[in-house]
Amino acid sequence: MLWQNDLCRVVRVDEPDYPGFVRVILRRHATEMGQLSREERDALMAVVFSVEAAVSETMQPDKMNLASLGNMTPHVHWHVVPRFRDDRHFPNPIWAAPRRERGPAHVERERRAANLSAAIAAHLQ
Repeated sequence: MLWQNDLCRVVRVDEPDYPGFVRVILRRHATEMGQLSREERDALMAVVFSVEAAVSETMQPDKMNLASLGNMTPHVHWHVVPRFRDDRHFPNPIWAAPRRERGPAHVERERRAANLSAAIAAHLQ
């Protein structure tokens, strides 16, 4: 767990190819954003955008991906994924077949990802 409040929690995703990949997960159960009140939607998206900013500043990616799919897990959650031109799947989605092997920059990305908890907390204070 990287951060939490009464509305949601931010967790690191165990995806070895993607250090810096986090999820923002609604604490109460809802399957769709439309099931949230306007206040909940606004507050949740404020967290998503703050987490995106923290991940972007920390990881320094070429591109940030935000996704709310819910096909496999029908619960409101957002994927926040830093993307790099040399990552295994770029420019395709991370769920596609890999296009290349993990590169040497991966070690530096893991080092940066270790700082995410503090960066996210600073953005959400």
